[in-house]
Amino acid sequence: MIMVLNGPNLNLLGQREPEVYGHFSLQDIEAMCTATAAELGYRASCRQSNHEGQLIDWLHGASAEGAHGVVLNPGGYTHTSVALRDAIAAITLPVVEVHLSNTAAREEFRHRSLVAAVCAGSIVGLGASGYRFAIRYLAELGAAAV
Repeated sequence: MIMVLNGPNLNLLGQREPEVYGHFSLQDIEAMCTATAAELGYRASCRQSNHEGQLIDWLHGASAEGAHGVVLNPGGYTHTSVALRDAIAAITLPVVEVHLSNTAAREEFRHRSLVAAVCAGSIVGLGASGYRFAIRYLAELGAAAV
């Protein structure tokens, strides 16, 4: 299983600043993630929360739930949450950070990711396709581990 976690305000995708985040809804992205994972022989477990502690709890429990890796779009917590960074560092699963927009081309406060250094990698600015790429990467890691 590949866990897909989305942070604050991502429940508003398709409505919130579509010129920045695109026209896909969160449900569209979750359907794409589910289909991509299934193509690769995995199940996707997609979740969204506006609450930092909930995201941390899901990260802590991911391995026990049978996840092989985590795709994480931490939203605004990317730039502010040491606690989320520490939760990623505390688990043994690979985590891939995903952002729909190119954060380096946006406001200066978005240029720094507190979580990037403890993630297996980051996919930034490729829209919804970034989720597919992250799932494919995690599936390749899982296949290599078998």
